[in-house]
Amino acid sequence: MDVAYEVALRTEAMRFLDSIGEDVGYEDVARFTFRGMRIPLLDYSRGIRKPSQLSAALSFRTVYTAPDKTPPYADQEGLDGLLRYKMRGDDPEQAENRALRAAMRAQLDLIWFVGVESGRYLPIYPVRLVAEETQDLQFVVALDREQRMILGAAHTEPLEDIRRWAQQVTQRRLHQPIFRARVLAAYQRRCAMCHLRHVNLLDASHILADRHELGQAVVPNGLSLCKIHHAAFDQHLIGVRPDLQIAVRRDVLVEIDGPMLRHGIQELDGLRLETPRERSARPDEARLEIRYNEFLSRIG
Repeated sequence: MDVAYEVALRTEAMRFLDSIGEDVGYEDVARFTFRGMRIPLLDYSRGIRKPSQLSAALSFRTVYTAPDKTPPYADQEGLDGLLRYKMRGDDPEQAENRALRAAMRAQLDLIWFVGVESGRYLPIYPVRLVAEETQDLQFVVALDREQRMILGAAHTEPLEDIRRWAQQVTQRRLHQPIFRARVLAAYQRRCAMCHLRHVNLLDASHILADRHELGQAVVPNGLSLCKIHHAAFDQHLIGVRPDLQIAVRRDVLVEIDGPMLRHGIQELDGLRLETPRERSARPDEARLEIRYNEFLSRIG
């Protein structure tokens, strides 16, 4: 293995990803070149990508699964809070599994492409594989340097503390970015209230906060909102009824200010929220009702 070449290619690949946006399709990452040679970062038909120029895997992916469907592979979190990535098939010595194992043993950085809609992925990088659980046909994934330290800490720290530490990193590095990407994709990258299409001005807003028992980072608990309407929603200036009608707080309706208040907030009252085409991605009615009751309680 030419370690210098392996590291240089991976470093350049990640710089390339930095330059092309939040989520990508195969055509986007097929344009990557290194030292004059085109090297696609995703394999069109396989989940694990090992270019012929490398001795170890460069990337792996998790395909998109609609909110009402079951994922084809059961990637999950272990007792230590670290994520697991399932091997391909039931043979640990299958070629693509060996490629992942080679990256793990050489401690090489990898790219994890996570599906956010059909044919589009959010690249999470750099990640590393830090252990192999052959009996369960899976690798242990560390999302950053902090998580790489967890396996060593397992001998000295309480398991619950380790799990909580790992989950905090996973929430920041994986769940929050994926939630944002999937929500914005479901809403066709526009604000559900004003239809603004500037992605850098859009947020994925939770209907119910993380601390709520129904506050999971899933698309039916999300709304794609521009930053103004996200803030207004969070501050309960605006509410959304379970029937998707937008309501503006009564005291805000009678305020006199500038054009932003009049056109940007007051004129939303009574309009209907724009929702995703895919039924399973639409706002959950039960969650909306809980949130709308919170909004009503602020009116007094």
